[in-house]
Amino acid sequence: MGSRKRMAAWGQQRVDRAPRAALGIFLLGLTLAQSVNLQPSCSSAEAPLSLTQPQYQDTAEMNSGAGFMTAVVQSFLHTVQPKPFPEDLILRVYTHFQELQSNQELVREILLYEVGFLVCTAIGILYIVLMPIFGFFLACCRCCGNCGGKMYQKQTPSTHCRRRSLYWSAFVTTAIIFAGNICMFKSNEHLQVSVDESALELNNSIKNVHTFLTAVPQQVYYVVNESYRTIQEVTENLDAIGPQLGLEIQGRFRGTLDPALLSVKALDEETENTSEQLKQLDHSLSQLQASVDVLQSNLTAVKNNINQTLSKPECLGSSDLNSELHKLTIDTSITIPSLSEFQSAVNEVVHADLKSIIKEVNDHFSSIPQRVTNDTKDVVQTSKRVLDRIKTQISRVTDDVPLAELNDVLDSVNRVEAEITKVTPDLERAEHIRWGVCVALCCVVLLVVVCNLLGLVMGPLGLKHTADPTKRSWTADCGGTFFMMAAGFIFVFSWLFMIAVVLLFLLGGNTYTLVCQPWKSGQLLKVIDTPGLIPGLDIGASLGIENVTISSIYSDCTRNQPLWVVLHLDKIINLEELLNVSKYTEEIQQHFESTDITLSSVTLLSPEQKNLFRSFSSKAGNVDLTAATQQMNNISSINLNTTADKLDGLAAIQTNADIQKELQDAATDLRNIQTNIETTIFPQLEKLNSTMGNLRPTAGRVNGTVGEVLRNVEAAQDFLDTNTSQIIKNESRHFIDCQLIYFTDYADWAKLTITKQVGRCGPVAGAVDSAAMILCSHMVESLNAFWFSLGWCMIFFIPSIIFSIKLAKYYRRMKYSDVYDNPIIVNHIPRAHMIAN
Repeated sequence: MGSRKRMAAWGQQRVDRAPRAALGIFLLGLTLAQSVNLQPSCSSAEAPLSLTQPQYQDTAEMNSGAGFMTAVVQSFLHTVQPKPFPEDLILRVYTHFQELQSNQELVREILLYEVGFLVCTAIGILYIVLMPIFGFFLACCRCCGNCGGKMYQKQTPSTHCRRRSLYWSAFVTTAIIFAGNICMFKSNEHLQVSVDESALELNNSIKNVHTFLTAVPQQVYYVVNESYRTIQEVTENLDAIGPQLGLEIQGRFRGTLDPALLSVKALDEETENTSEQLKQLDHSLSQLQASVDVLQSNLTAVKNNINQTLSKPECLGSSDLNSELHKLTIDTSITIPSLSEFQSAVNEVVHADLKSIIKEVNDHFSSIPQRVTNDTKDVVQTSKRVLDRIKTQISRVTDDVPLAELNDVLDSVNRVEAEITKVTPDLERAEHIRWGVCVALCCVVLLVVVCNLLGLVMGPLGLKHTADPTKRSWTADCGGTFFMMAAGFIFVFSWLFMIAVVLLFLLGGNTYTLVCQPWKSGQLLKVIDTPGLIPGLDIGASLGIENVTISSIYSDCTRNQPLWVVLHLDKIINLEELLNVSKYTEEIQQHFESTDITLSSVTLLSPEQKNLFRSFSSKAGNVDLTAATQQMNNISSINLNTTADKLDGLAAIQTNADIQKELQDAATDLRNIQTNIETTIFPQLEKLNSTMGNLRPTAGRVNGTVGEVLRNVEAAQDFLDTNTSQIIKNESRHFIDCQLIYFTDYADWAKLTITKQVGRCGPVAGAVDSAAMILCSHMVESLNAFWFSLGWCMIFFIPSIIFSIKLAKYYRRMKYSDVYDNPIIVNHIPRAHMIAN
């Protein structure tokens, strides 16, 4: 029973894997078609590196150190010179400098402008003249015993009060002079530090300018060299046009061609699988048929023996088995309708060799890159010549940018640097001498301060209020002597120091008012911008550009603007025209459009092959395995044991032993045959049914596979016949557009780099600011602080002389005594009374 159930289920199997496989192939083809039909994007060229700005030396601000007096000195100078910067006067002086002595009107204007400095100078000259004269006459007067020269001091009730007043006045004056002396020392030291550090700062500034002038041509050449790299990259792409353009054309064909080839490949696999299954089916049928023939022969022999036994008269009840004997037969022919026709169709498809068709089509499309290379050989060479012309045009940028003028400036900077290096040792020696002289001046002033301080200390220490002036102590006498020494030093040196004050005042003060202050306000740059004032500085005229002045250049450079903006190069260089290569790119496009890339036509399937596939599909649909399944079910339903049991029952009622023996032997033979059927025939039936089960879905898929092949091949063939030339044109245009995009990207980058990055001149403004800072913020401020401090001391030397000389007499030992006693009231006695007594 179990075997019969299995055999009955053979005809009920479902083959749902066939539509799933067909759907998978369809989706794969659709995915491939969508992926290759997308418009390919251009492979981006290697982006140019950002323009690297040069490394500059640090020019950090130095601390001038004279800032503690800057506000005071500048306030004084503004009081001396309250007039605005005389631009017109300076220009006229510069223009008529040779005629200055004869031009009295111009001299009068100069003196009128400098009236504040002249007044201060006149005061200084009076000081210089009168101080030694006054000192000389005072010395002569004192030698004659006048002017306090007589060593006698009259003692009065107010002596001590006057001494205290003079003492504190001298003390305050000395403190003020000492403060000025400290300022002298500090400003002198700061001036030395400024000069020492200024050499390094000036060298760094010049190096920065040198670096800038060297970097600008390098940056320009870098931009131009990037065009050479772009042209080289396009040239390499043109040389590789076969692989690049050919593969793009292949990709456009693959979207439709691959589904067709995949379906043909699937049909080839189905055909081979079907052929193999038909061979297995034929082998199983032959094997089963041989077994069935043997079974039928054995069963016929047993049936004949039973008939002979039952026909004997001694056999009892033989009529009951006649119906059973008719069942002892087997349908010995298992046939499958149209199987031979299907086998013939499969063989014809196999002989069609679908693999060779696929290989032929693939070889045809694999040869596209080589065909593209051969057909574009001439246009590639022509395009290379056009690229050479593009290279020549872009290289003109180096000719139009004024690099020669920058080289001239660089030569001038080199000469300045060489001169600075040459004179630096001399300047260092001069600075050392200046520092020594200024230290000597400071020390002389300090000597006056020390003398005054010793007098202020020793005088009170040795003075006794009740002592006779002729008997004052040595300590007090020394204190008075120091006061006189201080006054003497002042008379000897002060007028010489005032000469230094006047000279440094004229130098430092005018430098501040005529250079530093107008530089800070920008007025000095306006004077420098005057056309023809300084030969070689009329940059706008030398470049042929209007509105380019030193002040505009400095203003732009303080904002670190590029050279394109600073020099207004857009007025002399048509950058758009230099970088506009559209006329050349259009020429290249025309050459490519006139080039004919031809591909030979290809036929995917011939009409005979298509008919062969249709016949194959039709015969596969005509295969019917139902009859064979029914015949197999009939064989599997044979049960000889039932007949054998009936024979055993019939044998049991027989009276004749021979008849009984024959019937029993026949029953045994039937059981043996049944056993043989179960052990031999049934396995063969299962194998045959399995083969048929595999063939059934395969044959069912043939129709769908053939239909898909015919549809895909028809679509691919139509696509190739109608779109091949258009695809070639589109891909060729896309290829050349991608190459021209390289030039567009380069032109945009070059414009941005040249107009925004090349020659950022912040270091130039920094160098100018550094020079101005060295001169004004450090040297001039320290110099002005020094002469102001020295002049401060010279002014307070005058009250110091007065207080010192007057105070000295209160401490020095006198030669003549004058003792002060308190007055006694005496009553007047009349003369007459005295006589009477």
